[in-house]
Amino acid sequence: MKKTNVMRLLDKASIPYAAYEYEVIEDRTDGLTVAKSINQEPERVYKTLVTVGASRTYYVYVIPVTKELDLKKAAKAAGEKKIDMIPMKELLNTTGYIHGGCSPIGMKKQFKTFIDISCKKHKTILVSGGVRGIQLELELEDLLRATGAEVEAVV
Repeated sequence: MKKTNVMRLLDKASIPYAAYEYEVIEDRTDGLTVAKSINQEPERVYKTLVTVGASRTYYVYVIPVTKELDLKKAAKAAGEKKIDMIPMKELLNTTGYIHGGCSPIGMKKQFKTFIDISCKKHKTILVSGGVRGIQLELELEDLLRATGAEVEAVV
């Protein structure tokens, strides 16, 4: 497995992780498929969503792949009147990541990040390794340290 930029950042910060590789099937690799492919409980596999607030500020939300972001709760957590998902065409330029390979670690800029409170049920969770086909398992405290995230109810 080739090291991703996310892995290099974690190595540099001395943050341990386990890496899982899976086959990417175009238009058929959703979060549940990824969880099954790497033999992990879907509740522990999280996706990274990027939003923009009414103030034009970007926010990142890390939520279980089995859930949907509650935009009202997300806006409240960010202190915004309204939050919207960023258009897909803006994802790469904004974050440095493509759809399906967006990690909360190592974006072009450090955006305010929130991890759903459901993460507290687990000692470790899995997030994208920064490319499609790689998931990284980290202890929650290490993920919080790597992202500067806050834990909030956003689903």
